[in-house]
Amino acid sequence: MFVCSCFGVTEEQVKGHAEAGACTPRQIASACKAGTDCGGCVRRIQALLGRGACPRRQLADQGEPVLVELPEAA
Repeated sequence: MFVCSCFGVTEEQVKGHAEAGACTPRQIASACKAGTDCGGCVRRIQALLGRGACPRRQLADQGEPVLVELPEAA
């Protein structure tokens, strides 16, 4: 199922980026552009990410640079 129609990003791709360490919609956007055009998918991305514990989220929320190796977009 597509999460981002603008860039053709699927739910599975978002979950894959999250498993690789992307904890925020901004990090997902950096990985695959989802959420960077119309913004209609941002809430869905937030729901997929949930509010679980993520060691990188605190740094990201503080504006600290976070280096995350993400899988290549398919």
